[in-house]
Amino acid sequence: MKQLRLRAQMLSTIRSFFDRKVVLEVETPLLCQATGTDPQLDFFSTEYHSLPENKTMYLQTSPEFAMKRLLAAGSGSIFQICKAFRNGESGKYHNPEFSILEWYRVDFNLEQLIDEVINLLTELLAGYCVIESVHKVSYGDIFNQVTDLNAFNFCQQRYASYASKNSISDAIKICGSDHSMWLDFIFSHQVQPQLKKYTICIVDSYPAIQSSLARINSRNPDVADRFEVFIRGIEMGNGFFELSDAKEQERRFNQENKIRQIKGLKRVEKDQLFLQALKAGLPDCSGVALGLDRLLMIMTNTQDIEDVISFPLGRA
Repeated sequence: MKQLRLRAQMLSTIRSFFDRKVVLEVETPLLCQATGTDPQLDFFSTEYHSLPENKTMYLQTSPEFAMKRLLAAGSGSIFQICKAFRNGESGKYHNPEFSILEWYRVDFNLEQLIDEVINLLTELLAGYCVIESVHKVSYGDIFNQVTDLNAFNFCQQRYASYASKNSISDAIKICGSDHSMWLDFIFSHQVQPQLKKYTICIVDSYPAIQSSLARINSRNPDVADRFEVFIRGIEMGNGFFELSDAKEQERRFNQENKIRQIKGLKRVEKDQLFLQALKAGLPDCSGVALGLDRLLMIMTNTQDIEDVISFPLGRA
């Protein structure tokens, strides 16, 4: 019961935070006609029976596309607290059904959004976690500091040599010649554990190849306007200065479907309603999603996501 009360208190604090900032709370469908093409994410699908035809529908991995449709329709800044679903994700920090806070700030640049994320986390963690340090570092800098590798200049031989010397040789077979997969593998196994020394750590300026929904930085085409937030080394959220170019977004969807094909994954139909919204015009905005179950783990100093979910997968 303690966890139930704390979750309710957390949600109340979030709503109060955005109410003070005049950010509108919205709801979008969890069951949709399309889903994302990201080859790193698996999704749940189901059949909607509507005679004379059946239609495949999808449980959303994020409310992002629908929320951006609202933004394009003129909603202004918005936030949502909802469930999201990712197939095959289960473990210490993962449950296939999880709670998410996602928000978008119209006319905010990434720095303004980062400041707001830190302010919200500081308010939520007050009394539960001593914030000893808030650290900000670029992806390229922290990657190089930990590994002595260049995150933007891929040399498969150097990456493989590093993996062999650091007891992560599985990466050689898993990642092959895929630069993005190498970055994910090395960051999660080698870099992320080094972030535990910071209460809150913001890693920004991610490689462009890892940001399918973020704008490319106007000054450096190798970098995307993306950040991630970590608390004691645990990934909490992912933020972007949002891509608004419909043609570029569709190109990225096509590229992701090619990657899905290479990996033997099912091709995903592009979300045409989302692309139409981008064509109609998405205002300049920055957005971020935070995992609320993981945040509760930090607030209660627990080590497993099942400790903060009333009905995890095994008891659902």
